[in-house]
Amino acid sequence: MKQLTTIVLATTNKGKKKEIQNILKGFPVLIKSLDDFGPIPEVIEDGNTFDDNAYKKASFTARVLGYPAIADDSGLAVEALNGDPGVFSARYAGENKTDEQNLQKLLHEMKEKTNKNAAFKCVMSLAVPTGAALTYEAECRGIITDKPLGQNGFGYDPVFYYPALKKTFAQLTLEEKNKVSHRGKALMEFAAEFDKVLIWLNQNMPVFEKFDCKG
Repeated sequence: MKQLTTIVLATTNKGKKKEIQNILKGFPVLIKSLDDFGPIPEVIEDGNTFDDNAYKKASFTARVLGYPAIADDSGLAVEALNGDPGVFSARYAGENKTDEQNLQKLLHEMKEKTNKNAAFKCVMSLAVPTGAALTYEAECRGIITDKPLGQNGFGYDPVFYYPALKKTFAQLTLEEKNKVSHRGKALMEFAAEFDKVLIWLNQNMPVFEKFDCKG
């Protein structure tokens, strides 16, 4: 039986974990999330870019837990709002606000706008405890709707209309979404070169010395 490589997903977001497990199904990898471990200090996402935040989360988690860690920083960039909410997508309505509150603020800001173009952006970082990292990035372009449509997904999915499939992300199945979404594209790039990723991990993961415990 092929040994599984454990990779920690640096989030407690069950939606993200489900998406990543679905895309990497069949690969020799065991995806864990922060929920599988005891509490660790929270990473403050104060970077100016998605890249900054993704690397900060992944490298910190890898250092603390001793496993390779993967983190993504994703967000919605709306043309009419000069790229907002951007890196503040998860807290657009304020700290500790819900997805629904963020979504309603976006709809309020877009009420008088005629340009509805937007893009979901994702930067994904895979880091090891020593600090080395691989980076993947992708985006998906769409249109902001006037009201939420669909029950699937999370975050801004109900108001992000994807023209090619004539549905919002919240109206797509998980399989449909993973084929076209920003995170799905970044993960598929990751999956496509997973053999190389495993080699890279073997080369960069620290080897912990074993010793006998003598009382």
